[in-house]
Amino acid sequence: MKSIFIVRKPLAWCAGACLIVAALAGCEPANNDAPVKGASPVKAAEPTVTLFNDDWHYLQNNAQDIAEISQSKKWQHVNIPHTWNATDTVDAEPGYRRNASWYKKEFAAGQASRYVLYFEGANMETQVYINGQLAGEHIGGYLGFDIELTPWLKKNAKNTLLVRVSNAYNPHLIPSQKADFFIHGGITRDVWLKALPETYIDRLQIDTPTVSESTAQTRVRALLNVGAASTQGLTLSAELKSPNGSVVLSASNIQVAANNEVEIVFKDIANPQLWSVDTPNLYTMQVALRDSDNKIIHEVNEKFGYRWFEMRAGQGFFVNGKRMLIRGTHRHEESAGVGAAITNEMHRADMQQIKDMGANFVRLAHYPQDPEVYRAADELGLVLWDELPWCRGGKGGEEWEKNTESYLKRQIAQNRNHASIAFWSLGNEMYWEEDFPGGGNDDAVLEYVKKLNAIAKAADSSRLTTLRKFYPAAKVVDAFSPSIWAGWYGGAYGQYEEAIRAAMKDYPAFLHMEYGGSSHAGRHTETPTGKEGIIGAQVSVEEAMNQAVVKSVAKDSDWNENYMVDLFDWHLHVSESVEGFAGNAQWAMKDFGTPLRPENPIPYVNQKGLLDRNGHPKDAYYVFASYWSDKPFCYIESKTWTHRQGPKEGRDVTVYCNTHTAELFLNGNSLGVKQRDPQRFPAGGLVWKVPFKAGVNHLRVEGIIDDVKVHDKLDVTYLIGEHGKLDSIKLSAKPLDSGNILIEAEALDSAGNRVLNYSERAYFFNVGEQGQLIENQGTPNGSSIIEMASGYAAIEFIPGDKPSVIEFRNQNVKGVYLNVDAKQ
Repeated sequence: MKSIFIVRKPLAWCAGACLIVAALAGCEPANNDAPVKGASPVKAAEPTVTLFNDDWHYLQNNAQDIAEISQSKKWQHVNIPHTWNATDTVDAEPGYRRNASWYKKEFAAGQASRYVLYFEGANMETQVYINGQLAGEHIGGYLGFDIELTPWLKKNAKNTLLVRVSNAYNPHLIPSQKADFFIHGGITRDVWLKALPETYIDRLQIDTPTVSESTAQTRVRALLNVGAASTQGLTLSAELKSPNGSVVLSASNIQVAANNEVEIVFKDIANPQLWSVDTPNLYTMQVALRDSDNKIIHEVNEKFGYRWFEMRAGQGFFVNGKRMLIRGTHRHEESAGVGAAITNEMHRADMQQIKDMGANFVRLAHYPQDPEVYRAADELGLVLWDELPWCRGGKGGEEWEKNTESYLKRQIAQNRNHASIAFWSLGNEMYWEEDFPGGGNDDAVLEYVKKLNAIAKAADSSRLTTLRKFYPAAKVVDAFSPSIWAGWYGGAYGQYEEAIRAAMKDYPAFLHMEYGGSSHAGRHTETPTGKEGIIGAQVSVEEAMNQAVVKSVAKDSDWNENYMVDLFDWHLHVSESVEGFAGNAQWAMKDFGTPLRPENPIPYVNQKGLLDRNGHPKDAYYVFASYWSDKPFCYIESKTWTHRQGPKEGRDVTVYCNTHTAELFLNGNSLGVKQRDPQRFPAGGLVWKVPFKAGVNHLRVEGIIDDVKVHDKLDVTYLIGEHGKLDSIKLSAKPLDSGNILIEAEALDSAGNRVLNYSERAYFFNVGEQGQLIENQGTPNGSSIIEMASGYAAIEFIPGDKPSVIEFRNQNVKGVYLNVDAKQ
């Protein structure tokens, strides 16, 4: 096998040992041996990486004096990931905790030469102390960093680790405090303890300078972290392994030079198995550091892929020379009940759900995300837009610039080996809501974008740079997204095709990030706003900075699910058919918390998700799946639209399927078979006039694709005519499989019909002091303050050992009470 290696000078951004300047060591932990679960003592001198998440203690105290902290009796046991903002972001009290807290962990170390603590992320400023001594600091959230513990560590003895983390207001850090999402404080991602030799491989940088279907080249830069001992006699070996694990090429006996960096170039890799969204092939680069006896003293394995990305003017986005229509969404890193302290299993589940919907692209909004997200994208086949968190706030001064430039360099260094990343985004809406006088000035922001673009290109020229919604820099980056919110913040969704065709002319490397709107799960109407929009609305489809002065669907509608289903259906109908369009990404996959929206139907929650904050699909999710998903399904609109009213002739029922045909049945009788035609709106023509009877009706659909049959069913209570005005609120309790109880509130007229236009806020209280409401989740069934949806609201309750009482009230309902039995 052929191999070529070249020894070069150290990388400019991290030369020599990195133990002091922890802020520059923003890399994922070396994947040495299989991670050791738990926090048991590291007894062997062999290199190990131990997952260090368990058995921490947490103290909510912003003091800076270690002596004061150490004497506190208020430490609480926690595991990592952890945030103190898990629920206070969406509770009834305005604001959320923006301050410092402490974490503590005691552990024993073994006999390894060096010990390094790796944090995958801590928000936003961190100081680490070992046995009372400051070991290192890190500035900035959402990135990983190393802290060397060795000089202060006691071998074979108890060591005390203290970590102070702060998410306090600091305008010199990105993202801006005015961004439309919460900045969760805490150690929000995994922590690892690395037991290492005196000299070890700090990181690998893997590049593929040339790639085609017939051949590829690989360049590996191994940066060593050198301790006190001499590097004389140390060598490196490397193996390139194919996706099936076989060795493709190898190199051995590579001498370690005085500059502590080695570059290895593998040439002439014949017929590489390319990475793409359909075939996410990943190669492995295995690099070993060996002593004078050729024994491996440290080893690093990195996965990467051979592929190339292009934006072609007027033609769209290309992967490996083939056009790929971007079918995308966005992801924020947070979830109900845990905030940003998400487990790897939850990260993976989010990405799998996106892939299952049929998407091929994810914009990581608006910051680098957990390493598990990138691994999942690599393995599942999802193209990523990785975004620098310059989100609003304008440009700051010298300190702000230093932090921002350091951030971009570290972000690229940390994530560059991932095959899935196609775009380095330099920011989003950067000029909005300036934090510094003049910071939003177009000229100042433009010059700084140029500087960041140059930094990104110098660090990694293989990817495309991009940004969203700063028009003066549209030609600076390789790809650009203007603001187009047709039918939500401006205009009508019927204007979407005209808007993207105009943008394709104005911006040759145009792709569309962010479209959609908010939906309050369970809110429905038979007469949603149509493709012409609402009378008197802003004509432009661009989002206005000040929504208070314009009329729009966002501000002047009730956020029913039916409208969002139609809006997305129309957008997909357009985007799937416009020749040369690069594609778009819907905003956003899941509802997420935000400090900027206290008066939303679910307070403090951005409700633009296709899923609620728990990951449960809303109706709009199935619209996307009907266009994109390969897994056969049919879905009757909608599981939460169980009460309807209208004439005795009945109402239309829409079904979303990705099958060739569908047949709808009412109370066991067929209403006919329909062919699905993606060119027809809505739902590909799968709409039936259904002659409901008064009372409960049973709907069933059967879809067929390639001899595969799928089914869905729904019960609908139908009122011939119209309901009356609100007469009462009825509370009831429904047992759940979990053992919890669902407390349901219905708005009823005097005849007992549900009042479908009743949308007042509901306030639930547990007045019995037994059991517990599941609240502060920011979800349809986990919010004690929530607008009713079509006359209905609900909340989960954990019953206690004794009976309890649940109260419902709002501005006009002075109190309704429900007795709840003790748990069984």
